[in-house]
Amino acid sequence: MAEASKVVLFSYWRSSCSWRLRIALNMKGIEYEYKGVHLVKDGGEQHNEEYKKMNPAGLVPTLCIDGHTLTESIAVMEYLDETRTENPLLPKDSYKRMQARQLCQIINSGTQPIQNLRILQKIEGELGGDKMKWGREAIENGLKTFEETLKNTRGKYCVGDEVTM
Repeated sequence: MAEASKVVLFSYWRSSCSWRLRIALNMKGIEYEYKGVHLVKDGGEQHNEEYKKMNPAGLVPTLCIDGHTLTESIAVMEYLDETRTENPLLPKDSYKRMQARQLCQIINSGTQPIQNLRILQKIEGELGGDKMKWGREAIENGLKTFEETLKNTRGKYCVGDEVTM
């Protein structure tokens, strides 16, 4: 773990979960040290014992901030929004906040994990399936749902006229 005053992000450059957290950190103006966690090299650095002490799920990203070690990108983004009120990531209006969270969950729960690395490895390796076909279908279905939902939420951006999560 990093020292309490230092903000450290353990991340992988190709991880969409890591991307969303890096974007949030930058929107909030939070400076951080980047520590790469290679998800493929040597069987995946996220599986080593030291990393799993910080993140028992063995996933990225992990953020060390305010003396805490935080995991799960959406939960971390909400923590950042609650502890740093400047440059909000969620709208003030309760219904619009729900809409922003709804769109996040379409991607975070219904699209991204279905086609992430560990699932694709299982599809191909253990189940003998076509990982590319599986991934493509998961992404297409998720994005169709996202686009359909946008019909009721969009403005200039996905939820109204302010950038949100």
